[in-house]
Amino acid sequence: MLEEWIEAVCLELGIDRDRVDRDLVLDLAKDVAHGVARPGAPLTTFMLGVAVGQGANARDTAARITALAEGWKPEKNEG
Repeated sequence: MLEEWIEAVCLELGIDRDRVDRDLVLDLAKDVAHGVARPGAPLTTFMLGVAVGQGANARDTAARITALAEGWKPEKNEG
C-alpha cells in the first residue's frame, strides 16, 4: 500500500519516482523520532526535502541530520 501511495503522490506532483528514496526518508524519520522527539520526524523530513530542493545531496544531508540527532542533547532552561 505504501508503494502505491508513493506512486500516486509522485504522479500527482510531477515527481520522478526514482528521486524518492523511501528507505532513506523513513530511516531518517526513525532516527529523529527516537533521538530527538517524535514530532520532529515529519518536520525534519520536510527540511530534508527543502534542502534537496535547493540542490543538496539527499544521502549526504540525511547522514548529517542523523549524526546531529544521534548526538542531540538539548540545552535545559535554567528556570
